[in-house]
Amino acid sequence: ETHGFTFRIQISVKELLDTDVLLKLLFHLPVDYPSTIPDISVSSDQLTRAQCMDVKDKLLEQAKKHLSEPMVHDLILWIQQHLKYVIKQFATVCNENTLSKETSAEDGIWMFLLHLDHMRAKAKYVKTVEKWASDLRLTGRLMFMGKIILILLQGDRSNIKEYLILQKTSKVDVDSSGKKCKEKMISVLCETKVQSQHKRFQTFEVKEYSTLDELQKEFETAGLTTLFSEFVPPLLK
Repeated sequence: ETHGFTFRIQISVKELLDTDVLLKLLFHLPVDYPSTIPDISVSSDQLTRAQCMDVKDKLLEQAKKHLSEPMVHDLILWIQQHLKYVIKQFATVCNENTLSKETSAEDGIWMFLLHLDHMRAKAKYVKTVEKWASDLRLTGRLMFMGKIILILLQGDRSNIKEYLILQKTSKVDVDSSGKKCKEKMISVLCETKVQSQHKRFQTFEVKEYSTLDELQKEFETAGLTTLFSEFVPPLLK
């Protein structure tokens, strides 16, 4: 009633060279679907992450054409018929615009600061977060200080949005009885474009801090003093 409905569909599609591509599609239908288009996540062992993102973008374009009417079945049929052309078009665009794409990606680096309430299955959870960050080419920090858990992500905005979908729809933790559960206690504290005074993280690292001063120094070194003072101290109250 409040979060909508999420489901996965796996389909096998013939690609350009007549090889089978197994597409794993995740649809999150919001409460007001189909008046609002669904969130879509695409993954495949046979395609690169960039190709999966392109397939997702094309599906979202199609979804907008079906606004206010049930669309998931139509989207599945569309990608089954058009995947080979989407991949071919993607290869052409990549070859023509590699340089300009790199420049625009650099111009559009975003930063999100996320807060997690807890991690019961910490080792598995941390490993999952590291994998998602790697797959989506995101850098930053997963930070622990006492009971405070923060995730600072830098990268392409659409990739960070994709990360958030994974975080909210995958069973990443366990509940008090030990059963696998989804992350319901995540909040986005800040969402902003990376500015010239901000340090660009080159990797994604997991770090633990014994004092608030240590955590503050991490933010200050990255040129994020204002971000720290605005969002972190209130978490201690």
